[in-house]
Amino acid sequence: MNSETYLDFCFIRKSSGNFAAEVDEMLSRLFKGVRLNWYLDEKIEDDMEIVVAEVKGMSKWQSEEETIAYIEEHAEDTFWDTLQGYKMFIYPAKRGCGSCGTH
Repeated sequence: MNSETYLDFCFIRKSSGNFAAEVDEMLSRLFKGVRLNWYLDEKIEDDMEIVVAEVKGMSKWQSEEETIAYIEEHAEDTFWDTLQGYKMFIYPAKRGCGSCGTH
C-alpha cells in the first residue's frame, strides 16, 4: 500500500545561476516513476543560491529508512554535493476501516 510522503530538502551552492531549474531536473530524475510533486523556493544570499524543495505525494516507502535507502541508491553526485539538510515524514496507510482498524 502507498504511504503519504512529505520530504523537504535544502540545497545550497555558490551563485552561478539557474539553480532552481537544475534542482527541478535532478528531482525529476531521482523520483522518476514515483507519484511525488514538488514546489521549489529559490533565493540568493551572500552570493549563495539556496533552493528549498517541498516534496509531497504518495510513495511505496513504508518508513523514513526505506526512503533514505532509495535516495542513497538513486541520487546523483550533484544531489549530495549541494544538499545541506533534509526533513521527511512517511505515513504508511493503515489497514482496516478508519474507526476500528479491523474491517
